[in-house]
Amino acid sequence: MKMLRNKKALSTVVTTLIILVVSVLLATVVTFYAINVTTTRVQEESLQITKMHIWHNGTNFAEAAFLIINTGGRDVVLDKITVRGQECGWSTVYYNKNTDTINNDLTYVTPNDNSTLLGKSWGSYSLTQASDDMILKSGYTAIIFIANPDHVSVSDIGVTVGITVFTANAQYYKETNVQAAP
Repeated sequence: MKMLRNKKALSTVVTTLIILVVSVLLATVVTFYAINVTTTRVQEESLQITKMHIWHNGTNFAEAAFLIINTGGRDVVLDKITVRGQECGWSTVYYNKNTDTINNDLTYVTPNDNSTLLGKSWGSYSLTQASDDMILKSGYTAIIFIANPDHVSVSDIGVTVGITVFTANAQYYKETNVQAAP
C-alpha cells in the first residue's frame, strides 16, 4: 500500500524511460543523417561495355574487340581482362583512350605477320599496346582490341564466349558469339 501512494518512485521510472527513449531517437537520427550524407557524396564507379565482337580468321588468329565507356563519377583502374575465364596478358591488349562518342560498330583489324596489332589502327584511332593496368578517366571511352585471346579456336565460331573486365571494385561481364573474320 505504501508503494502505491509513493509518487516519487513512479516519477523516477518515467523520467528514466523518457531519457532513454530520447537518447535512442537522437542516436538514430544522427546515424541516418551520417549515412545519407556519405552515400550522396560518394561518386560511384560505372562502366559500360558495348560493341563487343570476337572474330577468328579460320586458321591461326583470333581477335576480340569492345568499347569501355566510363560513365561513373570516378576514374577507374582496369586490373585485368579475361576471355573465357583466361587472363589476357597486357602485351596482347591494344587500346585507344579518347573522349569521342563512337557510333560506328567495331570492325576486324587485320593483324601483322607476327600475329600482333602493333602499329595498327581502327578508323582514325591508332592502337597502343598496353603494358600494365590501364587507367580510364571519368567520361572517357577506351577502344580495346585483344590479339589471340586464349582458348578461342576455329571450332568456336558460332559459340557464345564471355569477356570479363576487372577493376578494383567490380567485375563487368559480357557475352558475344564468335564470328568468322571477314
